[in-house]
Amino acid sequence: MLESLRSNILADIDSDDLRVIVISAKGPVFSSGHDLKELTSAQGRDYHFKVFQACSEVMTLIQDIPVPVIAMVNGVATAAGCQLVASCDIAVVTEKSTFATPGVNVGLFCSTPAVAIGRAVPKKVAMEMLFTGSPISAQDALLHGLVSKVVPEERLEHETLAIARRVCQASRPVVALGKATFHRQMAQGWDAAYATASRVMVDNLALRDGQEGIRAFIDKRKPVWTNKAEKAHDE
Repeated sequence: MLESLRSNILADIDSDDLRVIVISAKGPVFSSGHDLKELTSAQGRDYHFKVFQACSEVMTLIQDIPVPVIAMVNGVATAAGCQLVASCDIAVVTEKSTFATPGVNVGLFCSTPAVAIGRAVPKKVAMEMLFTGSPISAQDALLHGLVSKVVPEERLEHETLAIARRVCQASRPVVALGKATFHRQMAQGWDAAYATASRVMVDNLALRDGQEGIRAFIDKRKPVWTNKAEKAHDE
């Protein structure tokens, strides 16, 4: 499943037509995480390492690709499934969705899910989830910042696609530059983050789409994006 997910994410990643990715699931479970049958001693340490390496690579890939990734969740997201939601840029969920890191209850602490979850929710919320394995509701997930929006089940696809369409109205290279910069500066201290962001604002202004957007605003018209990382002037 991880290999399939990685393959699908990368399928058209270099196409200018790809503007946003939505990850969803059918049935009552969005993702229950790793198959514990793959994690017995019979599989061996090397295989176990391969499993978690693949998982970490997919979660990092979601952050590193140039287009926003939206989780569309209608159901249960546990362990690495909860990690997947936390790793996505945006998460739209239904009122029936729940989120948990229950590994501690089967003797396998959710240490890798904690990387993404601990960066999405306050520390004490993450620790309670990790130490108890108890699920949190969609509303609590919204309150603590794990998800972006909670909607009625019948409006899940409509609300998710509405966000996706808004993303598609923006310039692809501008969004790509912004996404990469956001993740980079979040890992930096205050001064370094402002230095990084300031340099990128200048880089953004050097893009043809950056100048087109400003001209369109001044001319009171709708911008016409190239959606290509072309320069308007030299850096």
